[in-house]
Amino acid sequence: MTRDEVPRLRYAVGSDVGRRRSANEDSAYATARVQAVADGMGGHVAGEVASAEAIAAMRELDERLPGPAESGEDGGQEAADLDLLHELSEAVAGAAGRLDRRVADDEELAGMGTTLTAMLWQGATFGLAHIGDSRGYRLRGGELEQLTKDHTMVQSLVDEGRMPPELAARHPSRSVLLRALMAGSAGEPDLSVHTAEPGDRYLLCSDGLTDVTTAEEIAEVLGEAAEPGDVVGRLIELANEGGGPDNITCVVTFVDEPPTE
Repeated sequence: MTRDEVPRLRYAVGSDVGRRRSANEDSAYATARVQAVADGMGGHVAGEVASAEAIAAMRELDERLPGPAESGEDGGQEAADLDLLHELSEAVAGAAGRLDRRVADDEELAGMGTTLTAMLWQGATFGLAHIGDSRGYRLRGGELEQLTKDHTMVQSLVDEGRMPPELAARHPSRSVLLRALMAGSAGEPDLSVHTAEPGDRYLLCSDGLTDVTTAEEIAEVLGEAAEPGDVVGRLIELANEGGGPDNITCVVTFVDEPPTE
């Protein structure tokens, strides 16, 4: 598959409140062009509002872009020329603006924020935007790779060589964020571009999954399940079997060979 060929994407999304929370503050979105997960934070309903606003910005991104290049419709060439990282950066800025407007309308939402991990596809290439501690993974050739880096205090200690990764994975302060999408903040995401290959399998997820499962468990489920929906369902089950201490949200995308005419 060349860079210009358009793979077939199969995708699924699922979210569960978990076993210890009374409300779900996660939100997600998935189409053949945009996939995203957001994990909200804040008192009362603020976390739910924040994640929903971030995902609404991703939906707007999807809806305002020209039609896919493979569609043969007017605007296809425009789609082929997309600057993926610029579009994602603008969408994240739009999400931040949404949070600001909600707080301006309701002061009780002050302090709300959300993580956001999103993929924007163009052919076999996708842009990845990430802020917070939700994660993006790729399974390729049986090897699981984490494409994002947690914006947490604990991860910064690992990066500085002051904490081993195995301790960080279970540290009680592992969810303390250094960077997130917050009302009143610009919210600068990590941005990167990746090229997919047929057989790749991608996972976006909130930390309700990764806090109670291992990379080995995630890789096994991603590699063995026949359909994206099977992966989503089994990963949510695993997180709940691990205690389900938080909301659990997954978006799974399988990359297949381009369709033959």
